[in-house]
Amino acid sequence: MTDGPWSHMRNASVADDIEFEIKGQELQFLEIELDPGESAVAEAGAMVWKDASVGMTTVFGDGRGAEGGFMGKLLGAGKRLITGESLFTTVFTHNGTGKARVAFSAPVPGAILPLKLDAHGGTLICQKDSFLAAARGVSIGVHFQRRMMTGLFGGEGFIMQKLEGDGWVFVQMGGTLVERTLGAGEELHIDTGCVAAYTAGVDFDLISAGGVRSSLFGGEGLFFARLRGPGVVWIQSLPFARLAARMVAASGTGGQNRGEGSVLGQLGNLIDGD
Repeated sequence: MTDGPWSHMRNASVADDIEFEIKGQELQFLEIELDPGESAVAEAGAMVWKDASVGMTTVFGDGRGAEGGFMGKLLGAGKRLITGESLFTTVFTHNGTGKARVAFSAPVPGAILPLKLDAHGGTLICQKDSFLAAARGVSIGVHFQRRMMTGLFGGEGFIMQKLEGDGWVFVQMGGTLVERTLGAGEELHIDTGCVAAYTAGVDFDLISAGGVRSSLFGGEGLFFARLRGPGVVWIQSLPFARLAARMVAASGTGGQNRGEGSVLGQLGNLIDGD
């Protein structure tokens, strides 16, 4: 690791070597520094600025070059479409001399989490729209929850992204981020939308949130995500879907302010015919 705020990425096999700095607090952006010939891959539309010597190439899938041929690229792009991402990613390559930088921003208030995949078993499972950027060489795929109940009722947790490789990835989380390390057999119950990411050794399932009264009036939904160790879990406090739902609900009040926590909020909407 270098001196100062810059963290150095060193990978011996697959991913490029790049340096990075995460700036800001609630509205963060990621700044990556490239040596000549080095590349970073990012979600389409995430770039904030770049030095002139950094070239841009839009590609199918995750930008790993000719690996797998045309059909491999097409399959990779299809996987990204399933997870709610664009069919394309953008590869940024330093074509000049010396150092060059490119910066990316998260689309929602929250945190950008840098993770080195080979320090977590080479695989990270994360929420389907959380990928921001990575060193070139990281695979961006799709992860389906296999259990029947999770598939039927898992919502945001049913289809997730799978990031594989030995390099660094940057994932975007909503609100404040909490990291929990679970021992073997240790369980954690989380709102399904607040599961930001977890390592491959963690078992993901759904459990009932409680009785009918709790499910209907408690405001927590019918199910919790049950995550069982061993492994590491990252929890986000403000998933974008929750923020969007609150904004839509607030805009549909017709100018009347019943209060977000009002017991009559949803009942009032029904009475009003909304």
